[in-house]
Parts: sequence; C-alpha cells; structure tokens
Amino acid sequence: NLLTFTDCSNHYQLLSDSSRGAGGNYTVSSAAVKHTGVYVCRAERRNPAYNTTYSNTQPVWVTGVCPLVSLIISPSRTQHFTSVSLSLSCEDQSNSDRWRVRRYTESEQWEDCSSSVWGSQTGSTCTISSTITSDTGVYWCQSESGENYHPVNITVHSGVILESPVHPVTEGDTLTLRCLYQNTSSVLRADFYKDGSLIQNQTTEMIISTVSKSHEGFYCKHSERGESPKSWISVRGESKKHH
Repeated sequence: NLLTFTDCSNHYQLLSDSSRGAGGNYTVSSAAVKHTGVYVCRAERRNPAYNTTYSNTQPVWVTGVCPLVSLIISPSRTQHFTSVSLSLSCEDQSNSDRWRVRRYTESEQWEDCSSSVWGSQTGSTCTISSTITSDTGVYWCQSESGENYHPVNITVHSGVILESPVHPVTEGDTLTLRCLYQNTSSVLRADFYKDGSLIQNQTTEMIISTVSKSHEGFYCKHSERGESPKSWISVRGESKKHH
C-alpha cells in the first residue's frame, strides 16, 4: 500500500487516487499540487491479516509551471556551512507577508519557522542565526490557506561544500560549480564527480558553458580536505515565454 503523511493529524492515510501495478509500483495518472507530501509504503497480507512496518519516508513535491512565490536563499546556494547565518525569504509579485517558511528535516519532522527554536520569522523571511547539521532538509513556502510552493533541498555540512545553484538551470545557460572550504579563503584544487563518475580533476571550479539535459544529475567533489555532500542539478528546457 502507498500512503501519504498528514502533518496536521500526525498519521498516514492511504493514497486513494492511485493505481497499483506489478511489483508494488503505484501510479498517479494526473499529478497535481495536492499530491505534494511525504510518502511511505508497506506490504500487507489479507489472510491471515498481516502488515509490515512502514518504509523510510520520501518527500514528493509537485509544483506548477508558474509558481506564485519563490523561496529565495541567502547565501544563494543549496549547501551551507555549520555555524553561519542563513536567510530564507518567500517572495511574490505583490511583496506580501502572507507566506510562512516551513521545513521537513531528516528527523522526519514538519516544522514552522515562526513557532520554533531553530529560526525566527519576520514578515515572509525566516532567519537561522547559526546553522547546524540537523538543519539539513527540504524548505518551502506555505500560504495562509496551507498550500505549499517552491521546495528547496538545503544541506548543512562542515569542512567542504559544493557551491551550486538553488534553482533549475535553463538549457543553453552556463553552469559554474565551485569548491568552498570552511574557515579559509584559500583556493584549492578538487576532483568533480557527476553521478559517481569523475568528470573533471584537479581544478578550482568547473564550468559548463552550454548546459543541456544530459548535464542533469548529482554532483559532488573530492579534495585533500574532504568530500562535499551531493547536490542535485536540475536542467529545464529553454522556454520562449517568461513569467
């Protein structure tokens, strides 16, 4: 069975508008924003009745083509060092204060910035004064009516991080990846990997001058000072319309 987590009632509910295929695969025929959530699965036997324990949780996000709001991260990257300040702002066209910042962390907790000990919210901006590794998670903007928009994966790590863009890169644009080291301004060389394979070695930064869909994937770097976490680089098709 495929189930989704409801944070307000703190329990799982069966996904009603999905169809089960062979091998435990489930298909949602027409994905919508309402399908955003945290999913688990478990096996069941009817006679005699038996259910396994729940699987690990997996957040799934469905966003519209033209989201109403953008989550702006400062510094503008997905990986951040420990013990630094981090700002997350929900910005829409009217510059309203009707948004709140929420997150889902590796401890499987839904948390609201405005009513928590990990951050403080002023208007539509959430500030984490001193990051720790447990701040790693998915962050997003939530409207007053409870709709969720613009999720961003954020990783907090000590030592070495990969500087990569927060938002998807458009085909044809330039992508630059850099290696950053905590507590030093030195520029050191590193090896860059995509999906586990070495693509560039002993360089201070990696530049892809014309991005294509084939460049989408997980990137990380190895250096004499350690290994960075992986970052997912998403590539979207070139759009003729700008919203």
